[in-house]
Amino acid sequence: MVKSRELPEKWQSSQKAMKAVQVAFDMDEKIQYKIRKAALDNNLSPSEQIRDILGLTINKRPKRPRLTVSLNNQDYVELAAKYGLQPEQQLEIKKLVIEDLVRFSN
Repeated sequence: MVKSRELPEKWQSSQKAMKAVQVAFDMDEKIQYKIRKAALDNNLSPSEQIRDILGLTINKRPKRPRLTVSLNNQDYVELAAKYGLQPEQQLEIKKLVIEDLVRFSN
C-alpha cells in the first residue's frame, strides 16, 4: 500500500474510503422496505440509515437530491420515438423524461 505522503494530495482524502469494505445483507423484503422508508423519511441513504440504526457515525453533509436510471442505446431509441425526437438528442430526451417524472409526482 502506498503511504499517505506519497499519494497526490487530492487522493489522500479518499484513502480511508479505500480501506472500507462494503457489507451486503440479504433480508426479508418487509425489513428492507422499512429501512428504505426510514431512510427517505430521515433524508438519508439506506446505507446511512443502517449506520444510524447500528449507532455508527453518519455523514450529515447535505446531498443533492437526485434519482438515477441507467439508459442504454435501445432505451434512447424507445424514448426518442415516444417524444418524437432522434436518439442522439439525449439532452432533450432527458428534459422530457424529467417532465414526465414531475407529472407522475403530481
